[in-house]
Amino acid sequence: MNEQLVLNHLIVSNPFVDRFNEGGPFFMSLILICLLLSVFLLVKGFIALKKNREQSEKMLKLTVDSSLLGLVLGFLGSVIGLITAFDSIEAFGDPDPAIFAGGLKVSLLTATFGLFSFVIARIGILILRWNLKEEKKD
Repeated sequence: MNEQLVLNHLIVSNPFVDRFNEGGPFFMSLILICLLLSVFLLVKGFIALKKNREQSEKMLKLTVDSSLLGLVLGFLGSVIGLITAFDSIEAFGDPDPAIFAGGLKVSLLTATFGLFSFVIARIGILILRWNLKEEKKD
């Protein structure tokens, strides 16, 4: 029972989970799916590197597409968050700067997560491309 309580406490009070929820679960979940898909495709590409070069190149192309999709979804979520923040400012008339700053922070979380997923995938893409070039030389 204590282990379950500790596990729930770690998950619920985790700052990453808080940021994920603040950024909006819909867009953040889509970006997370793109990140996980990119990692899966990269792993599959590395596994196929020695056996099937053509499949490895296909996985590389799919990873490029999924990483770009995560990046674009991040910026789309950011723009929608900014529109929402400006709508709430318009409704209040003369808002408190803290409310405005909070809205901007939330709108930038999706862009940050999209950029993070893009960078992680790009590092893997560069390594896989380098390995494909090395394999071609041999």
